[in-house]
Amino acid sequence: MTTASNDGGTVTRAFRVAYDGREYAGFQRQPHAHTVADALLEALAEHGVVERGDGSTHATPPGYAAAGRTDAGVSAVAQTVAFETPPWLTPRAFNGHLPGSVRVWAAADVEGGFHATHDAVRRTYRYHLYAPAADGDGADEAPDAGRDRTAETARRDPEHAVDDERLRAALAQFDGEHDFHNLTTDETGTVRDLDTRATREGDALVVEVAAGGFPRALVRRIVAAARAVGRGTAEPEWIDRLLAPESIAGERGVGPAPPEPLVLWDVTYPDASFTVDPEAAESARVAFGERHRDARHAAAATGAVRDRLFSAVDGE
Repeated sequence: MTTASNDGGTVTRAFRVAYDGREYAGFQRQPHAHTVADALLEALAEHGVVERGDGSTHATPPGYAAAGRTDAGVSAVAQTVAFETPPWLTPRAFNGHLPGSVRVWAAADVEGGFHATHDAVRRTYRYHLYAPAADGDGADEAPDAGRDRTAETARRDPEHAVDDERLRAALAQFDGEHDFHNLTTDETGTVRDLDTRATREGDALVVEVAAGGFPRALVRRIVAAARAVGRGTAEPEWIDRLLAPESIAGERGVGPAPPEPLVLWDVTYPDASFTVDPEAAESARVAFGERHRDARHAAAATGAVRDRLFSAVDGE
């Protein structure tokens, strides 16, 4: 790890941040909305690293920047923020004034002038798509019990069932360099070079998309388009049309998939070596374990209601 100090006794430090985006209006600060950046800057104000502003507005430390601006509802495991800070601000110290939904778990001391946005060379997102396999066999599931469960889920929820191979083939159409102007509201920066893949995990397909950067909502629109082909409601030729130079009218385009299953999974910096803070990482594991447990409890209740109604309809 390279330490960069200046005459003020500070270092330039990059922090890995995990957060549950469901209760935030996105990462970037916005007027009249609670964001992840607000939580981070509030913690820095509590630590005395930045001055507390009027109301809920706080100053930013010198050099402050983040790897990406995730949308409302989107979560992260490796969002990265960097700024000049006193050396004592470690991940475990940072967490002392953060809510359980936001945890810092690793850090890297970097050269002065490091910019968390511009110095990132690759960003990876994972979308956890609820999509029971249409044929019920779950290509990546070895146990028979897993295949049986997936088949039953597909039977009871045919609206979300997909053909894995059709979806993977659709994703492959997005691989490589394309102009994605029909899949974002951005007017510039729409040419990107993507790598995509999908891995089945039970009733979900984990769709991974990586690139140097992404225009607005591109990953969620790619997932929505691939899902439509996987479900058989669209043909592969539709994706060719989405990638064509000609613009598409809004009603013929594709809207973004819901944000909650999307996670900013990794951000790569060639000149930053992150060190995991064991205490901070354990704190994050416990906090997210509790949130996962609570979500599973809620899902179990609604799932039980669904199954009872299916039994009634089936006359079981």
